[in-house]
Amino acid sequence: MGQRVSRRAALASAAAAAALPLVHIRSAGAAGNLRIGLWDHWVPAGNAAMKTLIDGWAEKNKVEVSIDFITSVGDKLGLTAAAEAQAKTGHDAITFWIWDAHNYARSLEPVDDVVEGLIKQYGQVNPVNEYLSKVDGHWRVVPSSSGTQYKTCCGRISAFAKAGVDLQAMYPAKPEHIALSDGWTWQKLLEIAPVAQQVGLPFALGLGQTGDSIDFVGALFRAFGAELVNAKGEITVDSDPVRAALEYMAKLTRHMPRDVFSYDDASNNRALIAGKSALIFNPPSAWAVAKRDKPAVAADCWTFPAPSGLSGRFVPYAPSFWGIWSFAKNKTAAKELFTWLCQREQVEALCGAVDGYDIPPFLSMSDFDIWAEIGPPPGTVYNYPIRPWHNSAPSIAGYPAPPEIAVQMYYRGTMMTMIAKMIHGGQSMKDAIAWASNELEGFTR
Repeated sequence: MGQRVSRRAALASAAAAAALPLVHIRSAGAAGNLRIGLWDHWVPAGNAAMKTLIDGWAEKNKVEVSIDFITSVGDKLGLTAAAEAQAKTGHDAITFWIWDAHNYARSLEPVDDVVEGLIKQYGQVNPVNEYLSKVDGHWRVVPSSSGTQYKTCCGRISAFAKAGVDLQAMYPAKPEHIALSDGWTWQKLLEIAPVAQQVGLPFALGLGQTGDSIDFVGALFRAFGAELVNAKGEITVDSDPVRAALEYMAKLTRHMPRDVFSYDDASNNRALIAGKSALIFNPPSAWAVAKRDKPAVAADCWTFPAPSGLSGRFVPYAPSFWGIWSFAKNKTAAKELFTWLCQREQVEALCGAVDGYDIPPFLSMSDFDIWAEIGPPPGTVYNYPIRPWHNSAPSIAGYPAPPEIAVQMYYRGTMMTMIAKMIHGGQSMKDAIAWASNELEGFTR
């Protein structure tokens, strides 16, 4: 959530930003200057690819561009944005995450012309992007591919085979709906969980208070049709679907490591890479590290969509955006640069540079060759992006509640706390729901 930043914090953040390495892109007769703060990609090649692209654009358009690649470690990127919004000076544009368009709406330049032009060109944008990007009917940020990810399933082929499930047959690396995939449900996952536990590879599905855990549980609740707050802002937590989701989690946690409630966003990655888990929900970053450090583990991994429930199949989605400050000195150049970076050719180049980690914001771009080409095993991340025949939809925890309510549910981990109160706190389901109802009352006032 957006928080008031003290003068001391603002100055500290500004000093930290000033100390970051600055990449200068110069061109003769530059038509203005542009300073942008971009996310420092987890994959080192991502920054180099981004710089090369912007370098070419700057030279052609006679704009002098300065780029700060700002890490999200320690939330330096978020602190920089907060400090700049308060001081009303700094970069012309900066990378934002998930809920930031709503947090900083009053300080952002509307970008309807950019986004609506791209939609006319490339078709439907990922619907979660619209939910997160539009405030009062206007696009406040431009959906970006850089860092945007699905937190889909990554499973060990051999472990699932012991439970009678052939992952590669269920979700092959080809453009075709397979009847077997219809049987990949949350109930099926629950049936496989004890088998994985018995062979020493329990599912590393976090239930902590950080993003990976919240996103996974949010998708599960949506599959059950379990809304805590509906689209009208009405509290709906005391419902049969919510009770069904909580009952399911009580059963699933019996076959998971006890420490899942203390997981951070690296815990599931470490479990998979160390060969200690048969299933995580994550982008291909864990697989990529395993490819480098644990080749045998990587060669036994397969990426595939989330299970389905009575209300559908939902894949956790974590998007990034580019926003232009209302106090920016060169709004025109920023809009033109982001429009160019969102063209298919540039998006595909960036995606290829990071081994397919980045997910394009436009559904029509779900067919890049990179996802079919990389391995091992061949086709391992083919089903990482949502494909038309997956019958899947992207998910953000808290939806369909109005964003100003959903953001509080997300960062307070309301769903996670309900589960923890039942499993570790010894509370009844009735008491956990009553607690959540009281918590949500505070969010909706």
